[in-house]
Amino acid sequence: MAARAIGTAAVSFGLVSIPVKLFTTQESGGSLSFHWLHSCGSRVKQQYWCPRDERVAPREELVKGYEFQKGQYVTFSPEELRSLEEAGSETIEISEFLPLESVDPLYYEKAYYLGPDKGGAKPYALLARALRESGRCALGRWAARGKQYIVMIRPVEDLVEGQQLRYADEVKSFDEVERGKAAVKPAELDLAVQLVQQIESDDFHPERYDDAVKQRVEDAIRRKVEGAESIAVEPAAAPEAKIIDLMDALRASLAAPAAGAGRKGPKRAASGEAGKARGRAKR
Repeated sequence: MAARAIGTAAVSFGLVSIPVKLFTTQESGGSLSFHWLHSCGSRVKQQYWCPRDERVAPREELVKGYEFQKGQYVTFSPEELRSLEEAGSETIEISEFLPLESVDPLYYEKAYYLGPDKGGAKPYALLARALRESGRCALGRWAARGKQYIVMIRPVEDLVEGQQLRYADEVKSFDEVERGKAAVKPAELDLAVQLVQQIESDDFHPERYDDAVKQRVEDAIRRKVEGAESIAVEPAAAPEAKIIDLMDALRASLAAPAAGAGRKGPKRAASGEAGKARGRAKR
């Protein structure tokens, strides 16, 4: 069955305007969710409680506030908030084309498939081909639901994908992460590179990775629906932490057979070959 569009827009750059349809990339049955129930079996409803008045606060008495100091707020009426919203735009305005690899995945937030709308098949195909041939992506802005978004448009096979990006102030700096101080010996690095080469693959195959927890939950739900009163609850034992020599661990890992479907066979490079590989990577 053909996917149903969740919206429409136009990709615009220069004098070119390409009408497109937006499609979600997430499979509707891809996640499981549970509801809170009372012991009587009824589904409970969420309410807001005012601790000062000690009563439930109905929605019509609520107002949004921003905490600028501990316990101090400035409030905004719905009309004031609406006046600050960005006017919705049907156009994704492209501002630049840049190398695809220059956009760090840390900035990726939400993705949409873009498909051609009426009259847009030819320019859409031309854009997808041009992006694929040039190895570049398009970066622009789009306004929707009262907000303004950065959108990256990149080629995916013969389609294009719209990737919503985070703003710079929404991504933590690397400087906030403690790196520690440890010296890496050349022999250790050679063994580590060999281990990487032993189980490397050239392509990403997501179908090789199954969500084992989801499968267990689905199986438990099925058994409950079929009449099972309860299921066995056996918490998984936490693995014991073992302190072992790093070189011994690397050698043991290299000696073990490569695991995982579709992986390449073991590739063992001599220390000199591993050093040459690192040299090429640096260049």
